Amino acid sequence: MNIYVLLKRTFDTEEKITISNGVIVEDGAEFIINPYDEYAVEEAIQLRDKHGGEVIVVTVGNEESEKQLRTALAMGADKAVLINIEDDVEESDQFTTAKILYEYLKDKEIDLILAGNVAIDGGSGQVGPRVAELLGIPYVTTITSIDINGKEVSIIRDVEGDSEVIETSLPLLVTAQQGLNEPRYPSLPGIMKAKKKPLEVLELDDLDLDEDDVEAKTKTVEIFLPKAKEAGKILEGELEDQVKELVRLLHTEAKVI
Repeated sequence: MNIYVLLKRTFDTEEKITISNGVIVEDGAEFIINPYDEYAVEEAIQLRDKHGGEVIVVTVGNEESEKQLRTALAMGADKAVLINIEDDVEESDQFTTAKILYEYLKDKEIDLILAGNVAIDGGSGQVGPRVAELLGIPYVTTITSIDINGKEVSIIRDVEGDSEVIETSLPLLVTAQQGLNEPRYPSLPGIMKAKKKPLEVLELDDLDLDEDDVEAKTKTVEIFLPKAKEAGKILEGELEDQVKELVRLLHTEAKVI
């Protein structure tokens, strides 16, 4: 099986985000593989071990993303590809990323593409489905189980606290939801082997693209941290008086009624 994994470099989930002059400060911050993408990497490795083939992890980013790709290689992926757009693209969005990934993947022999359900920084969940649409292949999001038998695929996906069973076929793109598996930690031998595994670095020119081809369709107007939550209020007195006061507060302060 030819299995591709779409991977993104994101802030560590425990990192405290700092904003200066409307820009997120990255200097000194810790970065990791997007946690939902870790499920995708793990599932890809398990499927390769069961069905044969190879796992190729692909990311669109800058040279700093090599660290996360090496981590995926240490987990057990076979190859990695970095499409470095740092010097070519000033502003990017989900369209940009999907377009670039499509141009890379369109001529490849693909059985399965895995991606994370969402990225913990943007949270749009758009890139995977956009890539599938451009490639003209089916896709299933938020999967928690996948079973492949030849070209036939049986999937269980999460649907707002319940589950749905879907029957489909390869080639296919799926996005991983929490519960799909338990991602492994890279072992010391895996880390050593990862240093010798191929990591290809491409730029837009290598894909016959220029900046205008991948120009972002959206514009970030402002970035800001949420306001600090105020302390809650405790209502006292007779129940009837508390109800009246609650209604007043909901109307005058919360403005929800």
